[in-house]
Amino acid sequence: MNFLPTKIKQYVETNSSKENSLLKEIARDTYLHVLNPRMLSGHYQGRILSFLSHMLQPRQILEIGTFTGYGTLCLAEGLASNGIITTIDNNEEIAERTRAHFSKSPFKHQIISKTGDALKIIPKLKAYWDLVFIDADKENYLNYYEMVLPKLNPRSFIIVDNVLWDGKVTDENKTDKKTKSMKLFNNFVHRDARVDNLLLPIRDGIMILRKK
Repeated sequence: MNFLPTKIKQYVETNSSKENSLLKEIARDTYLHVLNPRMLSGHYQGRILSFLSHMLQPRQILEIGTFTGYGTLCLAEGLASNGIITTIDNNEEIAERTRAHFSKSPFKHQIISKTGDALKIIPKLKAYWDLVFIDADKENYLNYYEMVLPKLNPRSFIIVDNVLWDGKVTDENKTDKKTKSMKLFNNFVHRDARVDNLLLPIRDGIMILRKK
């Protein structure tokens, strides 16, 4: 699915701050060598993640779903000087490639990269987070949300990717498991009194949640 007409996409990216050379390298490497490169955050969404992180200046970020590390490094740009981003992914096949990307970054000492099942790893983490980014298996979005919310500092934020799911969430005839999971998640957080929510029609949909 093309999220924006090509000319609009080009115009938006041309008139937004540029990605740095390492991010360009990661994007190119991902599209050349990794399956499902469309999962990469990309220039425009990456700048959004960077801007949100800069506005919050978080000391602790949790990212669920690392992929090749593009989004991780965008979020790291806004970390407080003593901040840490912990990122989790269950894909062992690309873990070394991703860590190699991190090793080239000025934020390499602020990144903790873990490989495995996030549902098992998160309960073992002792940090309380200022910002959480969820971009992993859709069937577990609600599980991740319930797991991280109690460990989120007051008035902190959760960013959730792919909440429009190629527009399938608006189609009553779409009943596959992932679409049903996304519909359930969106409806649940919209009605959850513990948070305020904003759904942005950016790329495949970004949900921003603020803990009250």
